[in-house]
Parts: sequence; C-alpha cells; structure tokens
Amino acid sequence: MTIPASIHHLAAGLLITLLAAPALGDDLDPALVYALGAKFDKSFNEAAHTGAERFRADTGIAYRDVETTMAVQREQTLRRLAERGHDPIVVIGFGQAAALAVVAAEFPDTRFTLVDAVVERPNVRSVVFREHEGAFVVGALAAMASRTGIIGFVGGMDIPLVRRFACGYAQGAKHIDPDIRVLQNMAGTTQAAFNDPATGKELGRSQLDRGADVIFAAAGSTSFGTHQAVVEAGELLIGVDSNQNHLHPGYFLTSLLKRVDNAVYDSFMAARAGTWEPGVQSLGIKEGGMDWALDQHNRALVTPAMEETAGRLSAGIARGELPVHDYMSDGRCPH
Repeated sequence: MTIPASIHHLAAGLLITLLAAPALGDDLDPALVYALGAKFDKSFNEAAHTGAERFRADTGIAYRDVETTMAVQREQTLRRLAERGHDPIVVIGFGQAAALAVVAAEFPDTRFTLVDAVVERPNVRSVVFREHEGAFVVGALAAMASRTGIIGFVGGMDIPLVRRFACGYAQGAKHIDPDIRVLQNMAGTTQAAFNDPATGKELGRSQLDRGADVIFAAAGSTSFGTHQAVVEAGELLIGVDSNQNHLHPGYFLTSLLKRVDNAVYDSFMAARAGTWEPGVQSLGIKEGGMDWALDQHNRALVTPAMEETAGRLSAGIARGELPVHDYMSDGRCPH
C-alpha cells in the first residue's frame, strides 16, 4: 500500500515538533540560597548542595546558588532572585524565615521551599525534620560504644531546634544505659555560635576532661573544633547533617544524616513534574529524612550487635512503636 506524500510530510513535521518540544518543566530556572556560612561546610549547606547537584545530574537543568555572609543580605538576595524569574527557590536554614515571609508575599507566583523552619504562605513549602528520632538512634550507638559511661553533646546556637538534637541523643543513650551521664554544652546564643571552632574545641576538651569518650557535635563549623579535640584525645565522634565519617576515619563512630539533600532534590523535581505543593512536610526516620552513616570509614567501630540494635530501634520509631519525646513540643527533656 502506498502512503500519500502528505501523510509523510505530516508525520515528519510531527516528529520534528516532538523532538523540539521541551520536556515538562525543563524551562525551570531553579535557585538555592544557603544558610549563613560556606557552601562546602561539610555539613548542612553541603548537604543542600549535594541535592541540587543530583538534580542537575539527573535532569541536565542548571540552577543558581547563592552564599550569604551576613544576615542583612537575606531579604535582598531572595528578592533579587525572584525579580530575575528564578522559580522554584529553595531557601536553607531557620534564620531565613523572616526574610522569606516578606519576599514570598511580594512574589505570590514564585514557589519557595524553606528547609528547617515554617513560613505559612500559599506559595511556600516548609520542610522540617524530626531530628530527635535520628538523634535517639545515634545516642544509643554512643552508649553502646562508651567505655566510661559518660558521653557528650556540643551544640551550636542555644535554640529549641538544637536542644531537640540533644534531647533525642540523651533519650537514646539512656534507653541503652539508664545510668549513663550525658554532658551537654551550647556554643552560644547567637548565630555566630555555628561558626566558632575555637569554642567548639574548648567545649570538647572540657567534656573529655570530665570523662566523655564519645561526643556528638551538632554545631555547624563550630563542630570542627570539637572534632579536633576529640581526635587529639583519641576518643570517638558523631557527626551531623552530612556524612562526616571521612573527615577523621576511625574516629567517627557514625554521622547523623539529616537528609537536606533529599529536601532540595525533591522540591526541584516536584516543580519540574508539576506536582510541587505548598504546606508543611515533616521528615523523620519513616520518611527517610533521618538516618545514620555506616561505611568503610567507621565499619570497624560498629559491631554487628550495635548495627542490629540501631536497625531495630529505627524500625520501632518508624512504626510508631518506640516514641521519642520532642523537646520542641513542650520545651522539656525527660532525661
């Protein structure tokens, strides 16, 4: 049977049109604004960068990212990105909530995602984490690894969010050993407390002097000072946010993974797919928002019994059978 030439031309034209048409969402112009501090902080911001890079690798879509060095830059930075048509814009850190609330109201057609705080606007997705759940598990690991029966926690800024880490950590440790001592110190009361390695080292040394042999540092760049103190003493560390095990192999018992990377990646991908929605997302162990790291750098430190216990506790938390008290619910910690 002979196919008319007109059909050939129609089919060819349709093929060209299909090949030329962009995939759904490929005209996105996403942007990422980091929390105060460096992009490659080996912690919170770097986790966000990892998620954005995964999005770029999977889709071929470029993104704009911005580092801010002063709090006063936040509102101006967000406004400028929105004015230039970037959408969606992912904003990292609780410290940017106030600026975002202002700018999101000015640009109601721009989609914003805020990680680590809540802004109630019809064009804002707020992603928060149940840090106490993951901290419970690494607290249990710390108690199982401790020889002295004393472990430590060094936090950054003394705010409920950081206290949530500390409280979950203490609950997990006492779940294993009710008599264990959990030392706690915060580096300060302003956001500078997240960027003070000297104070981090001083606090780490103080806890080591009091007998702590496992210290969980959840303090941004301040943690690096704590790391140094613990490594010099030959004791064990627990990292936070990103997998920090490789920073001092053999000294990190584990790292508590706060999957900021997934929050960034999922927001960009949802915008591309047309499924992005505002509202609050709470990510814990069940949703894959919290986890702990086991790799070649700490494998020798985690016994099969410890791994089994951590897995069992994680599963119990995910199923709702093992409740972990949230410090942010009432400002208190039962341990």
